[in-house]
Amino acid sequence: MTLLRALRLGGVLTAVLFPAAACVPMMAAGGATSVGTAAAEERGFTGAVSDAKIAATINHLWFQHDHIMFGKLNLEVHEGRVLLTGVVQKPEHRVDAVRLAWQAAGVRELLNEIQVSDSAGIVDIGRDIWIANELRARLMFDKTVRNINFSVEVVNGIIYVMGVAHNQQEMDRVIAHARDIEHVRRVVNYILLQDDPRRQPQA
Repeated sequence: MTLLRALRLGGVLTAVLFPAAACVPMMAAGGATSVGTAAAEERGFTGAVSDAKIAATINHLWFQHDHIMFGKLNLEVHEGRVLLTGVVQKPEHRVDAVRLAWQAAGVRELLNEIQVSDSAGIVDIGRDIWIANELRARLMFDKTVRNINFSVEVVNGIIYVMGVAHNQQEMDRVIAHARDIEHVRRVVNYILLQDDPRRQPQA
C-alpha cells in the first residue's frame, strides 16, 4: 500500500471511529487541507470543512463496498464538485464508484474521469506522481497564481485540474503550466472562474 493510500485509509477509519473529527479537514488526501490553509482558500474554511466531509463519506462508502476498488480510485472535492479519477479493471467498478459517490450529502456535481483499463503499471504510476509534483511546484512558485485554490490529479499522463481562478488570465496560466510538462498526454480543465454562477450555493 502506498503512502497516499495509507493516508486515505487512515482518514476513512478516523471518520468511522471518530465522526466529529471528520468535521475538521486535516488530511491532504481527497481534497482536505490543514485548517490554516483552508481559511485562506477561495472557498473559505466552511467550504473546506464541507468538502472534507464529502470526501470522507465517499471514501468510506467505497471502502465498505470493495477495498480493492477503493485502493484504485482518487477524488478531489471543491465546493461540492467531486472529481473522480483512477483506473479500474472492471466497468462495473466505475459504475459502482459513481453510484456510491452520489450518496454523499452535499454533492452538487460529479465529474467522472475514472478509466477502465488493466494496462497501468508501476512505471505509469511513478510518471504520474512526477507530473503531479512538477505541476504543483510550478504553481507554487508562480507569483501570479494562487496555488492553494487548485487541485491536481494525474492518471496515465492525463492531468485533471480543478479549483477556482480569480480571472481568465490565472486560469490560462495554470493550464499553460500543465501543458508544458514533459510526458503529459492531455490536460482536462475543471477550473471555474471566481464569478461563475455554478459556485453559488444551492437554494
